[in-house]
Amino acid sequence: ALVPYVPRLPPGAMSGKVTASTFALERPCCIFEPLANASDAVWLVVAFADASATFKNPTSGAEVPPYEALPTARAYMTLEMAAAAYGCSAPGAAVLRVGGDTACHGRAPCNGPLPSPGPYRVKFLLMSCHGPRAETKWSDPILLRRARSLSTIDPTPAHRSSTAVIIAAILASLGAALAMAMLGAVGTLLCVPLCCQDLGSHLPYRTHHVPPALPHTLPPACICGCTPRPHGPCPTK
Repeated sequence: ALVPYVPRLPPGAMSGKVTASTFALERPCCIFEPLANASDAVWLVVAFADASATFKNPTSGAEVPPYEALPTARAYMTLEMAAAAYGCSAPGAAVLRVGGDTACHGRAPCNGPLPSPGPYRVKFLLMSCHGPRAETKWSDPILLRRARSLSTIDPTPAHRSSTAVIIAAILASLGAALAMAMLGAVGTLLCVPLCCQDLGSHLPYRTHHVPPALPHTLPPACICGCTPRPHGPCPTK
């Protein structure tokens, strides 16, 4: 019997839905409920997309294509489970991971990693001791992710454009000019009081007995880039 069910990837967002060697399937429920017996088993058939149309269902368990035969047979069967595991009220995980078993070591049925990106198509097959009883439709093609080759990865950082270099140079020049202006302003604020203090300590002093002395020159401390101030008393604080 053909069951009107199409296997598919989980519709919601999830981590690792499709990787380079695995993919997740939505766990089917109730699809074989009226057709399955307690002794029946449900298998998952995995085939390359171009080989799914020519795949022939096995007539017994001895004809089940193993995982190791995928390169030559172009298909294999895995994830054997009792039909009751897919019942309407059966508890279980919401998804099935195809290719998630990395330690099969010849153990059947193996659910080993998929060897290439595919694409693949899958279907569920209900089998009894005497052969197939029912099956679902084939899924849409499932393409795995491709791993990037190391030769395609550029180890050097991305080159900056000439425009970005010019803008960076202009910004650096403006920053340096601003820093020099700030240093000059701070130096002026610190130097002017010192100059003023020195001027106050060398003001001419007149007495009745000593002739007027020539005005003293500015002290050396005032020759530090400050703006010269006129001779005279310091401003009152």
